[in-house]
Amino acid sequence: MNLKNGIIIVIFAEMIQILHNPRCKKSREGLQFLEDNNVDFEIIKYLDNKLSESELDVIITKLKIAPIALVRKNEAIWKSDYKGKELSNSEIIKAMIAHPKLIERPIIINKNKAVVGRPTETIKTIL
Repeated sequence: MNLKNGIIIVIFAEMIQILHNPRCKKSREGLQFLEDNNVDFEIIKYLDNKLSESELDVIITKLKIAPIALVRKNEAIWKSDYKGKELSNSEIIKAMIAHPKLIERPIIINKNKAVVGRPTETIKTIL
């Protein structure tokens, strides 16, 4: 396991990566799943090292979802600033960049594939 403290590079990584929030129970469960299955991976603490727009766009492409599907819609900032507004995909991505806690977690990336590890068992689909 590696802990990545510098610039986040999610586009061409060879090692499995987990976008992790240590304060989130589901994120900790995803991390534990990888450890229990003896998977080599690196941790990206995306709240400490913010993603760029292009990095988040690549992740969304790997997830094969629309940007809105990655938004945590129960977060106070979403409800106060964005809920009920018609936003383009670009605007949604910019909102997640400005407020990273809006990004659903954990996200596990394996080369050209990614999943949101909810439930944890979905992680198996990309290992």
